[in-house]
Amino acid sequence: MRTKYSRVLLKLSGESLMGHQGYGIDTERLNEYARQIAEIVAQGVQVAIVIGGGNIFRGLTGASKGFDRVKGDQMGMLATVINSLALSSALEAIGQPARVFTAINMFPIGQHYSHRTAIEALDRNEVAILAGGTGCPFFTTDTGSALRAIEVQADVMLKGTRVDGVYTADPEKDPTATKFDEITYDEVYNRNLKVMDLTATALCKQNGMPIIVFDMDTPGNLAKVIAGEKIGTLVY
Repeated sequence: MRTKYSRVLLKLSGESLMGHQGYGIDTERLNEYARQIAEIVAQGVQVAIVIGGGNIFRGLTGASKGFDRVKGDQMGMLATVINSLALSSALEAIGQPARVFTAINMFPIGQHYSHRTAIEALDRNEVAILAGGTGCPFFTTDTGSALRAIEVQADVMLKGTRVDGVYTADPEKDPTATKFDEITYDEVYNRNLKVMDLTATALCKQNGMPIIVFDMDTPGNLAKVIAGEKIGTLVY
């Protein structure tokens, strides 16, 4: 199968890893993600990944319950490391080499991130899993994903979610919401759509990083996006 992209940054939701459990990691969902990722690597696509930590701990939620915001965000960063280790284990179990990089030095849990070493891993056909967000509080994993996509010179940032694109409103709450096939960064901002946080959107706009929002929970969708099929929503 011909692929439209040669190097991608895939942003995965921590909440999606819960499956139907309500907390933690659903191994069936995790293994399905690993299979989809290994499938596109086998087609010659280089894959860097950022995973959220909301299935374990979310810094903003912790702050609303009385945690110090900086410490809450640091706890959230650690949650992303746990998810990253789980995904690397699932990938290696099916024969796909993977390497975990951490924004904060956490050797031997992961290799300290630098864009050069991450690109070297990608060139070896290893999946580079970039954990720990930006390493700084007050930044989301969406912003971390945008930053890492730019740093590793990805062709596109793929945001895998539970929803099949960007809508005029939350389709899980508003049955009249309609889907966009394409939308500009400015429209996302002006309509106050919850695609990503504003910092991440601005970073992608400034650096010309296109975003495709798609449903990652449907097996085969990742390969369809890589092939250039018109699924999800292109933000440009």
